[in-house]
Amino acid sequence: MNTPLDLQTKAIWALRFLSADGVQQANSGHPGLPMGAAAIAYTVWMRHLRHNPLNPAWPDRDRFILSGGHGSMLLYSLLHLTGYDLPLSELQAFRQWGSRTPGHPEVGLTPGVEMTTGPLGQGFATGVGMAIAEAQLAAQFNRPGHEIIHHYTYAIVTDGDLMEGVAAEAASLAGHLQLGKLIYLYDDNRISIEGSTDLAFTEDRAARFAAYGWQVLHVADGNDVDAIDSAIQQAKADPHPSLILCRTHIGYGLPTRQDTPKAHGEPPGEAELNAAKANVGWPTEPRFYLPDDVLMHFRTAQGRGSALEAEWQARWQAYQAAEPALAAELKRRLSGQLPEGWQASLPTFPADDKGMATRAASGKALNALAAVLPELTGGSADLAPSTNTLLQGAGDFQADQRSGRNLRFGVREHGMGAAVNGMALHGGLIAYGATFLVFSDYMRPAIRLSALSHIPSIWVFTHDSIGLGEDGPTHQPIEHLAALRAIPNLVLLRPADANETAAAWQVAIARRHGPTVLALTRQAVPTLDRQQFASAAGLAHGAYILADLGNRPPQLVLMASGSEVSLIVQAGQQLAAEGLAVRLVSFPSWELFAEQSEEYRNTVLPPGIPRLAVEAGVSLGWQRWTGCEGAIIALDHFGASAPYQTLYEQFGLSVPAIVARAQQLLAQGA
Repeated sequence: MNTPLDLQTKAIWALRFLSADGVQQANSGHPGLPMGAAAIAYTVWMRHLRHNPLNPAWPDRDRFILSGGHGSMLLYSLLHLTGYDLPLSELQAFRQWGSRTPGHPEVGLTPGVEMTTGPLGQGFATGVGMAIAEAQLAAQFNRPGHEIIHHYTYAIVTDGDLMEGVAAEAASLAGHLQLGKLIYLYDDNRISIEGSTDLAFTEDRAARFAAYGWQVLHVADGNDVDAIDSAIQQAKADPHPSLILCRTHIGYGLPTRQDTPKAHGEPPGEAELNAAKANVGWPTEPRFYLPDDVLMHFRTAQGRGSALEAEWQARWQAYQAAEPALAAELKRRLSGQLPEGWQASLPTFPADDKGMATRAASGKALNALAAVLPELTGGSADLAPSTNTLLQGAGDFQADQRSGRNLRFGVREHGMGAAVNGMALHGGLIAYGATFLVFSDYMRPAIRLSALSHIPSIWVFTHDSIGLGEDGPTHQPIEHLAALRAIPNLVLLRPADANETAAAWQVAIARRHGPTVLALTRQAVPTLDRQQFASAAGLAHGAYILADLGNRPPQLVLMASGSEVSLIVQAGQQLAAEGLAVRLVSFPSWELFAEQSEEYRNTVLPPGIPRLAVEAGVSLGWQRWTGCEGAIIALDHFGASAPYQTLYEQFGLSVPAIVARAQQLLAQGA
């Protein structure tokens, strides 16, 4: 191209080449998406996105998600160019140790990154949760003449995103809820890693999304900024979520790789990249070249963003004057601060041999908390009556009722998981999602992402063992506790009774640096007499001494989590009646116990004393706590269909079986 480039075109080529230079220098990465979708990104960021690079945390900013997180250099280039705290040296260190430009975007690491993306479909689905949060907060806090919450959620989504099932779940929900401030631009390049999407993805994507209840728009040329701009304006004017299909070319500008799978995930190579630059009159040296006028053009985002935030701050001041109580409450919620004394709302439960299911106790604790924590919101995958997660009197969040706090996610576990993450990431809400523990498999990628991203999502998983009984092995979780415990930064709490369940909710609400799982029973379990046994507050330590039976140093430690704690209590009492000194340990959380000091851990589990662990799940991992000389009673096989009492007896999770194994363990050490 011999004619000079106009500034807009020049800026878009700068985005392409800055991204490609980063990939080439790292000799690793994905140049195809940044080069193909650069004009889309430019249009969103320079014509529509309300953001302030000088304050990435401005609460009323628009959210932007790069759902195709493999194209991360596009986002890093945008952040650097528009003036976020991401110097060029970080782009030059793309995918290198210690940089703030990892292979896929990570929230909390890079300023301006709204969520961790890369697992395809997650960005698409998480954005739905962000839009839910915006709509709920707007309904609860905006007043006539004072629109203090009003922003959009944008995303660039890909063929891969649309293929993933989680996106289908989330899109269906978003259409039902008519989330009109959700605007997704589809990088429709029709190329995947294996080749043309004709190999596996030939459905009518536009018709599918129209059937979901989305507004579907088309841009014939994904490099046509004015056409993209017009489509976004049309999307903003429609009450439905919008999908804008932009026909693009992967690796746009690469002489031999454009429109080929080779452009997707390989560095272009020096010759290919230099040829692309030469074709448009771009200097081949130095790498990471940025014309001054281009940088000045992009940096206008700083002044524009500061003005937008200043205008919002003026509206905020007027809002504070007109609605001081609402303003104070919104400020508290957006800051993540909890109201003073919120813990006092948690119920306490009297001793009861019959007791109650911990899912029932959870429902009571949840509703008590909801009365003092108006930010507490969530729902279940069509299981609220079973998971006991309905907030009484709080209303449903629907298209015609945005202030409701009960989310009806439908049978969409994975979409629910991602949406809950989005609600929590947005801010101003404490979000939870609920289903049966066995179906946590359907949402594991979202759970893993919540842990990786330090999102304070709360996962309520009921029917946590063979204790659900007659539904049989398809619904009885066996390996799920171990699988969830394997995820770093995820705290799993399996409370033993109603009071431990209340204590578990206290931990989950207070824990703001990562997600928490509550694993709860379907069947009733005894409510322990806390005059006889230690306070349930010990749950916060992960494991604690329930009681020492026998009035002398323990000869044996019996430990269990959840519903099996009542079994070791009965077994311990029988062993003590036979003259043995037995320590009973409730062990609701391996993760919290591992965080305690070595001194505390040794106090609870004295070295050299034989230990027997009991849990209605696989034994995997318990060896860490029993030691080589200890023993485990567990279920290293699937369950069966029968009343739960029969299952516990037949599978050896019974008081006689525990007593016999304890006696055997002591005899081995004698």
